[in-house]
Amino acid sequence: MKNKINLVCDECLQSNYSKNKSNTNRIIIKKFCSNCNKHTKHKENK
Repeated sequence: MKNKINLVCDECLQSNYSKNKSNTNRIIIKKFCSNCNKHTKHKENK
């Protein structure tokens, strides 16, 4: 069973996306933040 992780925006610190974790590296993805209304980096929340 895969673990679920939350992706958090760097600027507003809102949790916008969830994803299944398949590897051990920390995930950093550039995605759209609905709170900021722009594309920002989203990091894995621990």
